[in-house]
Amino acid sequence: MTTILVADDHPLFRQALGVAIMAVAPAAHIVEAGSLDRAVQAVEQAQDLALILLDLNMPGAIGYSGVALLHAEAPAVPILVISGADRAAAFAQVARFGAIGFVGKDAGLSEIEAAIAAALAGDRMATDAPDDNDIATRVASLTPTQLRVLLGVLAGRLNKQIAHDLGMAEATVKAHMTAVLRKLDVGNRTQAALAARALGVEVTG
Repeated sequence: MTTILVADDHPLFRQALGVAIMAVAPAAHIVEAGSLDRAVQAVEQAQDLALILLDLNMPGAIGYSGVALLHAEAPAVPILVISGADRAAAFAQVARFGAIGFVGKDAGLSEIEAAIAAALAGDRMATDAPDDNDIATRVASLTPTQLRVLLGVLAGRLNKQIAHDLGMAEATVKAHMTAVLRKLDVGNRTQAALAARALGVEVTG
């Protein structure tokens, strides 16, 4: 059975997306998540996951981090961003982190249905922006755990606090942080935080 994840913190909008999904893929099994953590859990547990519908501005997400994290968890699963952010400003960025499409929350039901159908078919929305953002490419190369550690750094958390948040030893966090610094080609946590601006920390949507 085809499974589609709807990740949005607004129950009524999740319900509306469910209606759109049923119009396009009536046999699909819909899984809902109201936070980024729940979305990650759903991705880890879902079978035959065919599509992720993702809002950018969810609890636990910073900028484009939700796209980056879910893509790292399931790189073969297409991500369609459905957000209130400006498409022209956001799509070129979320595409660098793995999204294949973008539709605004102000779109009509028929447009959302068409975007879902295209995403299920594997169609990738074209973007005019050149794919030359080296920092974004480096951030996108991080593993899910490395991304979580980096998000902890962005939130101002110390290694001990990140270890508690992620349920791992502080030494393990330090090892992941070393790997993050190496992949981002930076020398310290401050530089890593600055590099991670590629995640669009100023974005809302």
